[in-house]
Amino acid sequence: MATDAPPPSKGGPGTRPAPPSTAQFVAEQESPEFAELRRAHRSFAFPLTVAFIAWYLLYVLLSNYAGGFMGTKVFGNINVALVLGLAQFLTTFLIAWWYSRHAATKLDPRAEAIKSRMEDGA
Repeated sequence: MATDAPPPSKGGPGTRPAPPSTAQFVAEQESPEFAELRRAHRSFAFPLTVAFIAWYLLYVLLSNYAGGFMGTKVFGNINVALVLGLAQFLTTFLIAWWYSRHAATKLDPRAEAIKSRMEDGA
């Protein structure tokens, strides 16, 4: 039984474009737009990573070598160690939120422009 549906067209709404070649990837990697995207990511992620690791190591070192200070009661049974330990969780979530915001406003639009340019050129 024959159908009246036309054959699928090349490049129609349900088809995917051919993937970019290796040369296109290399050319894009060497472009100033990609370098700017990489700089925007690194200038945010690297300093924040170093700062968080330093903050975490400070907490560990204080826990090991400053027991008297960490055991100081803040109020009730809550001591400095507990407050700083909970602050570790808080800073983790704040950094994740901050990075998400940074990526949405600074990184994603640039990455999308690069992706669109590569898909159009493929």
